[in-house]
Amino acid sequence: MSVSAALRSEAGGRRRPGFGILFARHRGLITAAIVFVLLFIVVNAISAGHLSYFDFSFMASGGATLALAAVGETIVILTGGFDLSAGAVISLVNVVLASSMDPTAPHASVVLWTLAGIGVGMATGAFNGVFIAFLRLQPIVVTLSTMFILQGVTLLVMEKPGGFVNADLGGFYLGDAVPGRLPMPVLLLVCVGLLWLYLKSTRFGAALYAIGSDDDAARSAGVRVALTRLLAYIVAGGCYGLAGVFISAQTGSGDPLVGNPLLLSIFAAVVLGGTRLGGGRGGPVGSMIGAYILMSVVNVLLVLNVSAYYSTIAEGVILLLAVLAASISADSDLAKQIRFAALRFAAWRAGALPRQIGGGDRRLRREPPARGGARAAAPPFWIRNREALRYALPAYVLFVLVVIATELWLGNAAFHWGYWNSLIVLSSFLAILALGQGAVILTGGLDLSVPWTVGLSGILLAGIVQGSDQALLYALPIVIAIALVVGFVNGVGVVALGVSPIVMTLATNGILQGAALLYSNGTPAGFSSPWLRWFMTGKILDATPVVFFVMAFVIVAVTLLARTPFGRRIYAVGNGARAAKLSGVPVGRTLIGVYMLSSLCAGLVGVLLTGFSGQASLGMGDEYLLPSIAVVVVGGAIITGGRGHYLGMLGGVLLLTALQTMLAGSNLPYATRAILYGLVVLGAVVALREERD
Repeated sequence: MSVSAALRSEAGGRRRPGFGILFARHRGLITAAIVFVLLFIVVNAISAGHLSYFDFSFMASGGATLALAAVGETIVILTGGFDLSAGAVISLVNVVLASSMDPTAPHASVVLWTLAGIGVGMATGAFNGVFIAFLRLQPIVVTLSTMFILQGVTLLVMEKPGGFVNADLGGFYLGDAVPGRLPMPVLLLVCVGLLWLYLKSTRFGAALYAIGSDDDAARSAGVRVALTRLLAYIVAGGCYGLAGVFISAQTGSGDPLVGNPLLLSIFAAVVLGGTRLGGGRGGPVGSMIGAYILMSVVNVLLVLNVSAYYSTIAEGVILLLAVLAASISADSDLAKQIRFAALRFAAWRAGALPRQIGGGDRRLRREPPARGGARAAAPPFWIRNREALRYALPAYVLFVLVVIATELWLGNAAFHWGYWNSLIVLSSFLAILALGQGAVILTGGLDLSVPWTVGLSGILLAGIVQGSDQALLYALPIVIAIALVVGFVNGVGVVALGVSPIVMTLATNGILQGAALLYSNGTPAGFSSPWLRWFMTGKILDATPVVFFVMAFVIVAVTLLARTPFGRRIYAVGNGARAAKLSGVPVGRTLIGVYMLSSLCAGLVGVLLTGFSGQASLGMGDEYLLPSIAVVVVGGAIITGGRGHYLGMLGGVLLLTALQTMLAGSNLPYATRAILYGLVVLGAVVALREERD
């Protein structure tokens, strides 16, 4: 509801709204509650016996961490933002408690350690909030960078699972508030819900909804938008911190990766609870119910003895179904597309639809001839792309400085061919991903399915090839075809179903993860073929064969984005999808093509990684998500789309790879590299942001 609509609602009368109006206003929450009750009945029916109080208490404890994290994510989403650092905050709080608490202390201060965990989360939220609220950076980039920074800090605190959490913390949070009647997790969530209802009744709560509905209108109405956004991220961080405290009480120990798998579930719980992605509608109470819906689905799978590998697939599918269900309304984008398609079909049946419906696109792309009947000469490449290349120049300057530093620190760099050969080989993966992810970013989207598109492609290739060069001849087309199908599904979800690119690709990533686990049964088997291994590690004229492939790929990538109609459409969509559509650009086909290009590049990287290492592994693509975005941003592109050049992205690839090579030579751990990656991306976004940002 917009600010003006809210004001009209307040002035419209004092009559109580009827049930129909209440249901329409709280449809998501009511639907989530009904679904949860039905699932609870199903769990009770298929269990060996009726659920006891112990079972109820166990279920309450099992979903509390996700429910608390979903509350924080909901508060951010209500403002129209996203927070991808939630899982990383939970992991950080967990290892801080496990490494700091004295497990032998007779009476640990539960309140003190709870406040410490909440404080860590709020500090992280304040960090995010400052960049998003006052520097007006995109929440996606800021929180993604923060996620990797926190993961690095977490690994510095605790490199591997270990440590102990005082038993008093578990006894308090997992015990009974009222013995035999009320579990403590239920009381905790009730208190959080009551606190939210209080905040909702304050000016801060009203401002959250106003900003999410229309921040310009909210600003005109006197809402302090920047301060409200800052407070929203701080409160959300506090919720993540409390979730970290609770999961520490559950596990009794520390694990630096404990919060990473929760990200998909958090978004699924928020959407299931009726909160609209984009802000302005929903609330944390529904998100808490959504968390327990997901937990109930997992319980049903367990009771039916279904493999746990299906859990991420179920979460991804549920997330997509929940988004689609939330889109079923008369004024939704999906409903408008369905009505438009129906009208076109009816016009076609009546013979009123022009045959050359797509002819306008070609006519609008045709360049007018110059005077005298000849076309005007195109300006030189550097003139046409001077703005994009100007933003790309800092990446190359920093790259040169890193090479000089490497030469001075480690030697055998700038004047040694072996260094450059290794640099190009290591850059090949990001250079390929930069084209796909860069094309998506140029349209204003983001592809979060890259990690497991890479992973599944590598696992499939190794499993099919089994070390045979002959098998590679048919395995490679199969893998590439599957990658293209993944991109097509992403594109159709974004274009035809109107799903947010972040949600669509995040859900796809979860589904691909489950598919990879099922295919490999949790342990990937098989090896790269000798030819592919030679392609990534052999020699031709003292150069690795893939070096020549990268050179050819760069030429193709530059030509594709700068010299083809498809590349021009990408920039047109990024500068304004509506304006591009009115100009005759096929926006839908362009977006689908962009996501297919991204998945194609990710699949190709999975193949090359398998050849480079000789085999595939679970999670082999995880470490390429942030770098694939970082190289695009560092290379001068803006995350909102419309500006960027592949040569700039290539500069970002060379910079980050050279930086990684230098750090690897200094024996710095992965944790430090993750922190530096996040800081480099943040610094690049701050330095290259436009005034309107």
